[in-house]
Amino acid sequence: MKLRHLLRSYEQGEREFTGIELKSADLTRIMLIGVNLTEANLMGTNLSRAFLTKSKLSRACLNWANLSFAKMSQAQLAEADLTKASLSGAFLVKSTLTRALMSGADLSHANLRASDLEGANLCGANLFRVNLREANLKSVNLNWANLQEARLSGANLTDVSLHHANFNSAFLKEVNFSNANLENANLQEARLSGSNLAGANLTGANLEGANLRSVNLRGANLTGVNLEKANLEGADLTDAIFVHTSFLDEQISQVQAALSNYMTSFSNIQTGFAT
Repeated sequence: MKLRHLLRSYEQGEREFTGIELKSADLTRIMLIGVNLTEANLMGTNLSRAFLTKSKLSRACLNWANLSFAKMSQAQLAEADLTKASLSGAFLVKSTLTRALMSGADLSHANLRASDLEGANLCGANLFRVNLREANLKSVNLNWANLQEARLSGANLTDVSLHHANFNSAFLKEVNFSNANLENANLQEARLSGSNLAGANLTGANLEGANLRSVNLRGANLTGVNLEKANLEGADLTDAIFVHTSFLDEQISQVQAALSNYMTSFSNIQTGFAT
């Protein structure tokens, strides 16, 4: 179907366009609200500032597509291929992106509040200042992703893979990171107060200056972690693993108090960087 036929059909009330082929088409600012584009081929298509609210794009091919500033709230994008796509500034509130392929995608400044991304692949994606508050990111691959200054308060990140992810200055209040892999992640100056990191692997992570007030770190692996200048007031460190963990001297009393509150032994802790 050619673009002019699509637009004519849409104006006449048609909404079923399953499997349509519009590869590399220019659909800038197009209005396709509530359409069914399941399994459509939109590879390299320009959909910047398009109106796709409540549209169905499950299993659609959107790799290298431009969806910057598109309006896509409550859109269905389950298992869609968005590899290397641009979604910068896109509005995707309450959308479904379960098991979507989004490696290398640009989601900077996008709004995905309360969206479902369970099982999605966001390896190496740019999520600078993204809004993922209250989103479901269970079992998502965020290895090497940039989440600097991202907002994820209240999000579910259980069983997520985040090794080498950058959370510098991110807002992570009351996030569920239980059993997440944060190996070598950068959480410098991150706001994590009230978050759940029980059983998380933080080996080699940088938490310098992070706010860990009232954080649950039960059974977390803190081997080689930099906690210098971090606020650990009220943190639960029961059964946490401290091997070559770095603190400043003035933090030791705070850590001892946190450990004694939960009757946990204080051992294998080093001040300053391990050599």
